[in-house]
Amino acid sequence: YAFVGLGHRAQMYVDALLGDWQDTGTIVGLCDVNTTRMAYYAERIGRPVPCFVPREYGKMLELADAVVVCTVDATHAEYVVAALDAGLDVIVEKPLTVDAESCAAIAEAAERNPGRLVVTFNYRYSPRNSAVRKLIGEGAIGDVTSVHFEWALDTIHGADYFRRWHRERAHSGGLLVHKSTHHFDLVNWWLGSAAELVFAQTDLRFYGQARPRGPRPARGQGAPGLGSDPYILDISQDERLKRLYLDAEHEDGYIRDQDVFAPGVTIDDTMSVLVRYANRAILTYSLTAHAPFEGYRVAFNGTEGRIELEVCERSWTPPHAAVDPSAASKEHAAGSWERLILHRHWQEPEEVPIERGAGGHGGGDRLLLDDVFRGPGDDPLARPAGYRDGIRSVLVGVAANRSAATGRPVHLTADGTRLAGA
Repeated sequence: YAFVGLGHRAQMYVDALLGDWQDTGTIVGLCDVNTTRMAYYAERIGRPVPCFVPREYGKMLELADAVVVCTVDATHAEYVVAALDAGLDVIVEKPLTVDAESCAAIAEAAERNPGRLVVTFNYRYSPRNSAVRKLIGEGAIGDVTSVHFEWALDTIHGADYFRRWHRERAHSGGLLVHKSTHHFDLVNWWLGSAAELVFAQTDLRFYGQARPRGPRPARGQGAPGLGSDPYILDISQDERLKRLYLDAEHEDGYIRDQDVFAPGVTIDDTMSVLVRYANRAILTYSLTAHAPFEGYRVAFNGTEGRIELEVCERSWTPPHAAVDPSAASKEHAAGSWERLILHRHWQEPEEVPIERGAGGHGGGDRLLLDDVFRGPGDDPLARPAGYRDGIRSVLVGVAANRSAATGRPVHLTADGTRLAGA
């Protein structure tokens, strides 16, 4: 395995290959724009590993059978396409990419090459989400007619997207692509269908310069309000983030702890989307990035009943600046809980038990890593995701952004893999 993009996201895969999945392969190369970050991971690996800058990416591919892509979202396509054309398998962090043109380029590369392309949608593997898929697949509520999906990011997790490169739409596609790709993929997977029409409204109401706030420090490090302002992040207090970003600034100038209310934010923090699916189901979706708690609610109405899933991942946000904790620690935060209810017509509500495992996302991360590194087995829930799944989830977000900008609905092709007319 070779890695391109050695930021925060790469660690789950690196640690897997150093730990419980070390029998499945060896790390043979690292590629990043920043040598300090590569040195951090080389030290973590504990032995000399060849390191490459982006212009040497092709040389690194000659050493590998597969590449793990964890770079800035807008650069995914160039690395994915090059790896596929070199005959490698590809594992790519979500979102697959950020626009329709890049989706098309990846699809063409995947279709002309034999390599396996996996998009790591770990939310599919979370036991609660798998339980919903199972209920729908068993016909517990008949044919699904509508879905209401509300996702709340709190002022720890949500705010962090406005400190880093995600705050610029050109890099991330905005939260409707970067973050909501998880959620749109879940709905696509739950329904077993594809979006055919999208209408959206979005706005920046909280972060950036949405509201007058007076003079503020441009970044957290060295800020005079450090310790008293809950939106100011002291990046030096986390050893890993300090080494990956603060100690690496001198090379590429990337500032990881920008003020969330600083100028330059080009993404939205308040979003509402209406989607019609090929199977006639209708989705209403909302994402708020400045909520006082973290979690989500999703309800499915069907011809024979209703399913409700409610998840509280963090019941309140402590008044201190912090990067979003790991999924594992967040799920075990005080006040976290989850509940899955099945309502059948003419019957009393039934609470459906959710089986949890060890590790992040209720044990889902371990199941994902098994599929990624050992290969997918015969999964009746069809959780492994390929490039078409990645494209379908990205294009719902792309269509939503386009709709919000134009005020018009956006149509997709029948299989959800292209914008109509594109």
